[in-house]
Amino acid sequence: MKINHSIILFVICLGSSLQSADNPTVSFKNDVLPILTRAGCSAGSCHSKSGGQNGFGLSIFSFDPDSDYHEIVFDARGRRIFPAAPENSLLLLKATNTIPHEGEKRFEVGSEFYKTLAKWISEGAPFSNPDEPTLDKITVSPPEAEYKKGTSREIKITAHYSNETTRDVTHLAEFQSNEAAFAQVDNDGKITAGSVPGAGVIIVRYLDKVSNTRVTIPPDTVLPDAVYADLKTNNEIDHYAYERFKKLGLMPPEPCSDGEFIRRATLDTIGKLPTAERVESFLADKSPDKRSKLIDELLSDENRIAYADYWATKWGDLLRPNTQRVGTKPVYLLDDWIRKKFRSNTTWDEFVKELLNAQGSTHDYGPVAIFRDKREPADMAEFVSQLFLGIRMNCARCHHHPSEKWGQDDYYAMAAFFGSMKRKGQGISAPISGEPEYWWFQAGGEVKHPVTEAVMTPKAPDGPEFPEIDDNTDPRIVLTDWITSKENPFFAKAIVNRVWGEMFGRGIVHPVDDFRESNPPTNEPLLDWLATDFANNGFDQKKLLRRILSSRLYQQSSLPTEHNLTDTRNFSRSYRRRLPAEVLLDALSDLTGSPETFDGLAKKSRATGQWNHKFGNEFLDAFGRPDPSAAPPCERAPDSSVVQALHLMNSKGLQRKLTEDGNEWFKVLAEKESGDEIIDEIYLSLLSRKPTDDERKLTVDYLSGSEEKREAVEDVVWSLINSVEFVFNH
Repeated sequence: MKINHSIILFVICLGSSLQSADNPTVSFKNDVLPILTRAGCSAGSCHSKSGGQNGFGLSIFSFDPDSDYHEIVFDARGRRIFPAAPENSLLLLKATNTIPHEGEKRFEVGSEFYKTLAKWISEGAPFSNPDEPTLDKITVSPPEAEYKKGTSREIKITAHYSNETTRDVTHLAEFQSNEAAFAQVDNDGKITAGSVPGAGVIIVRYLDKVSNTRVTIPPDTVLPDAVYADLKTNNEIDHYAYERFKKLGLMPPEPCSDGEFIRRATLDTIGKLPTAERVESFLADKSPDKRSKLIDELLSDENRIAYADYWATKWGDLLRPNTQRVGTKPVYLLDDWIRKKFRSNTTWDEFVKELLNAQGSTHDYGPVAIFRDKREPADMAEFVSQLFLGIRMNCARCHHHPSEKWGQDDYYAMAAFFGSMKRKGQGISAPISGEPEYWWFQAGGEVKHPVTEAVMTPKAPDGPEFPEIDDNTDPRIVLTDWITSKENPFFAKAIVNRVWGEMFGRGIVHPVDDFRESNPPTNEPLLDWLATDFANNGFDQKKLLRRILSSRLYQQSSLPTEHNLTDTRNFSRSYRRRLPAEVLLDALSDLTGSPETFDGLAKKSRATGQWNHKFGNEFLDAFGRPDPSAAPPCERAPDSSVVQALHLMNSKGLQRKLTEDGNEWFKVLAEKESGDEIIDEIYLSLLSRKPTDDERKLTVDYLSGSEEKREAVEDVVWSLINSVEFVFNH
């Protein structure tokens, strides 16, 4: 006879429901799952790995309670629990290692975990209780604290439920330090500060909720407030930075030199080296507002082409699909569209609306290429969330995000905004001359949850419900209106953080598109102010850049001091950054007067004008140009490598630029009578400064002692090109 376990459990639960009100029934969702998670049963290395463990599989981080419940209670003919004699249940025998368990002992017989599970089994293993509240959030107390070196403190984790009740779940939570050098945490939530001054974050997880507490270890010597009060403040960026420095005992260096500033600002804004003539005039200018005038000049229409090409290269990495997937013409049209938007300084709200609401032919309108590449609604949801909300939701496609609150419901609710997109024509294009594909909105589309198969209602992460979406409304328009509203908690922060990362070498949130509770900003008040200012200025990137460029924080030296030597994340000095591949190649071409030749571009085109990474170039590949086959958004590795060093030293292409006969710059240099004139011109052109006395003497002696003056000049230029000072922005 086939045993119906559902009936058995119903009978047992019926009997257990006669318990007194002061001895409530144990809930699987609110009581059992937290124990299994804390004990490690739901970890990716145990029963939550692909295929489970020895036939017993649980969902990672308990993201699917229904499945977990069925696996424990009903799978394998219900052999894992024994309500008539709970102590003989396989679930308890294995977890206590009473019988051999590959995962070894997870808790002791008679422990609180054991008693709770045994009680739940004896009560018939109910899934939930009538009117049981749901978990809304968790909070950590204290949310932030200062710790002296080596001291310890316990934190408390409180669960907040939908019926406004709370519960201490410290003993059930999981803890992780994001920087062990600053702080460590044990399994019971006891934090021990490290021996290094600085700041760290302790990440706390309870079921599918995540929170954190910030740990600050002040330095042994705290600088007086008067020291910070004397620092010059150019705008609010400096104010919020100094407040952070004060907490951490950091002291910024002196401002960078004028030569460093013109080189840094010009490279960061328009992706070009300033000319020797411009540097010399800037250094000679004695007016107190010359840096402000330079910023205005860099952001003026005079430089709009260089500005657009430089920033379009960055956004090309994030938006440009593989030509072998969508075809050459759509990629070209998309790139051309991006460049036009930056030339006209299109505000970011308009940029996003035009991009995400696009429809039509891939051979007529560039942004449609995005839909041809991200063909499924889920792909678009992931793409849009990462680029314009700063949220990486890719993990939530299959299971709950391992370090954030996002789950499959959030992922596919976001995908539902793109569920009504229709298409016709050739799907995957031939590399060169494929047919167009047409995309448009048409009511009637839907996105289903892959587990429950429920039809998802469009909803953005932490966004509102949108009752106005009906069959005649394109959900994308509603989404982009919400994304670009000033009240949106994500959009402005995501854009300013990405721009900040380009200007400083790392984001206030880093990586720049990974906003989450477990990866908080290093300076949250600063990020909040920047985002608000950006929104109030109409999402204008040039106004944002002017704010950043004008700040003393941006204009500080890259040389460390005793008070910021170990800082790599709080921006207490300028961080040195290797020049991007295209910028470095263009700089070499400009300096030598020998332009590079690129497939698909007119003669004398710049590397920042490239629209297709499929066109080969050894130099760009060596210096980190993204893999053309990688799906956007692409990230570039900012690190230097042996390959890059060898390329600068031995590249045939670079040697050709230095030695070819038609090189006018080298000809002019060699014809100068004075060695001082030659060396000034070289240093101003390459490093935006004049040589030191030692550099001048060494170089002049070398030039005067050489029989072939042209070759000697080439040698000097080659040596400086291979210097860290040239290859890095500093």
